[in-house]
Amino acid sequence: MFNQMMGEEGAKRVSKWTAISLMLLSAFLLVKVIGDFKRLPNIGKEVYPQSTITVSGKGEAFAIPDIASFSFSVTEASESVESAQKMLDEKIAKALVVLKEAEVADKDIKTTDYNVNPKYEWNQYPCPPGVMVSDLSYPCRSGKNELIGYDVSQSITVKVRDVKKVGDLVSKIGAINVSNISGVEFTVDEREKYVAEAREKAITEAKAKGKELAKQLGVRLNKILYFNENGNYPIYYGEGKGGGADMMVSSVAPARAELPQGETKITSDVSITYEIR
Repeated sequence: MFNQMMGEEGAKRVSKWTAISLMLLSAFLLVKVIGDFKRLPNIGKEVYPQSTITVSGKGEAFAIPDIASFSFSVTEASESVESAQKMLDEKIAKALVVLKEAEVADKDIKTTDYNVNPKYEWNQYPCPPGVMVSDLSYPCRSGKNELIGYDVSQSITVKVRDVKKVGDLVSKIGAINVSNISGVEFTVDEREKYVAEAREKAITEAKAKGKELAKQLGVRLNKILYFNENGNYPIYYGEGKGGGADMMVSSVAPARAELPQGETKITSDVSITYEIR
């Protein structure tokens, strides 16, 4: 029908122009798609430049600890929960009086653990006279666990903002006959200030290494591609042997415990990767 209306020659011209139009449209769409892809992040670019150098630096900051902390616990046993709690509360109350007299704030006294546990004892019933336990023909009655009382325990953590008082406090708390004192530790209150100081020193050292290395290699440093930091952990020095201690408390505590706080070293290790040209 189409050939009859347009004639054979006309039909050929229409088919030719249709094919050309389709080719031009396809080329236009292809160029548009490529352009859109190039505008996407990292498309057409090297994600990992081939020319890079990585340098590292280490910084240290030193601080005298200005906060001390320690924990103590009290454990009492009795036939009933009420009587065990009463004995425990009496000792805890005495300890709190000591802390209040030392001007330790309420916010710095925290109960970290409180437990009530039943105590059982195995009671083996005796066999009748002349009968052995192994005599299967006349088995003995089996024993059973019987409740004999309760253990009640409480643990308290104390933060002392005047480190000169911690030795005296440990001695006075020990004199109350608490179960144990543990985790005596000296720390720095404004730690982030020293972390920033150590980091700044580490970055300065790494940058200096980068400039020197670039000079030796005959290249030029471009932008920083990657930065990584490790460390910021405290290391303790001094007579305190690490800034912490655990101790069992005897019934008679010394008049004063000497607990040197030592010195805290905070370190920062950084690495910087530069693009070079």
